Amino acid sequence: PKPTTSWVPTIKWSVATEPWPAGATPKAAKGLAVAAFARELKHPRWLHVLPNGDVLVAEAATEPSAGWSPRRIFQNWVQRRSGAIVENANRISLLRDADGDGVAEMRTVLLEGLRQPFGMALVGDQLYVANTDSVVRFTYREGQTRIEEKGTKLLDLPVGHHWTRNLLASRDGTKLYVTVGSGSNIAENGIDKEEGRATILELDLASGRSRIFASGLRNANGMAFEPQTGVLWTVVNERDELGDETPPDYLTSVKDGGFYGWPYSYWGRHVDERVKPQRPDLVAKAIVPDYALGAHSAALGLAYYDGRLLPEPFRGGMFIGQHGSWNRSEFSGYKVVFVPFRDGRPQGQQPVDVLTGFLKADGSGKAHGRPVGVAVDKAGALLVADDTGNTVWRVTGDQPQARSQ
Repeated sequence: PKPTTSWVPTIKWSVATEPWPAGATPKAAKGLAVAAFARELKHPRWLHVLPNGDVLVAEAATEPSAGWSPRRIFQNWVQRRSGAIVENANRISLLRDADGDGVAEMRTVLLEGLRQPFGMALVGDQLYVANTDSVVRFTYREGQTRIEEKGTKLLDLPVGHHWTRNLLASRDGTKLYVTVGSGSNIAENGIDKEEGRATILELDLASGRSRIFASGLRNANGMAFEPQTGVLWTVVNERDELGDETPPDYLTSVKDGGFYGWPYSYWGRHVDERVKPQRPDLVAKAIVPDYALGAHSAALGLAYYDGRLLPEPFRGGMFIGQHGSWNRSEFSGYKVVFVPFRDGRPQGQQPVDVLTGFLKADGSGKAHGRPVGVAVDKAGALLVADDTGNTVWRVTGDQPQARSQ
């Protein structure tokens, strides 16, 4: 669709102030069942499953933007209303389901005193955590429930605006991939302020050296490898203030050295005329993403599913957590979806709904929760972090034997 520009974006409020009623859950797709794995967390954003089955949960929230410009005041107000700005736990909790009943009966604080932690990766006995300002390493022993050490900083990261920093270890364990979102909507504060941002970095663990693996990715979050091809994929949140439908958030494979358009263009070579100065040389090499996910749906979580616990329609593809819109006239996102893959490529014109019902059905515009990170547990169930619902949900097949495995 043709873009429509405005200084103030279109807004339709989602006020995440109404908790899930007792016993209520999101609505699972046919063939699936959902139940709470853990409740009463503090803004759970991201998940990592350890080899012994323990589940790590990064509990962190957006910090208010500094400054007194009208735009920043407006953004802070929006984020408070939507439940994004809350008291910040700044910790990683550990959840354990020792009896295998699908509910975590043990919860401990593994790490605290962090700075907006998000991504986590375990390589051998080294646990890597992405704070908003750095990548930090801790020694971890299997079964450990508390880490007291300060940790070793490996890499400084730029701070501000898009704060989430995800991590994914390479399949051989020699490198980390690190997402770093942009510091603005369309580099309106100057492209010089965006150095090292809107990128996926590659950090060599042996040497400690890092490089830009891919760029022009406005706000990449979830990452996953497609196992058949070994290709890295990510989901990206695109720019604002071009109308309800433009441009779409997307799922894409990530090419080493690839440029994906931001801020100069979107969806390949569609030029954003608002950006000055223009860079036609960069637009000419902008890569078209692989799969559109809908404008402003806020695709964050990403996990490839090659397990057997879930029924056939949900095998061999990517699960995506869509946090949901705030800046379009009708809501989009607020659900978990599935994109089937074949021969290493996404299939179908539209993703398949997996979990819905995060928005209240009464038309009030209120939300019980908002899905963020997704992960596959040791049994093959799908875990979903619901930040404003303060819950981790667990999705299984709807047959009793599937739920109890």
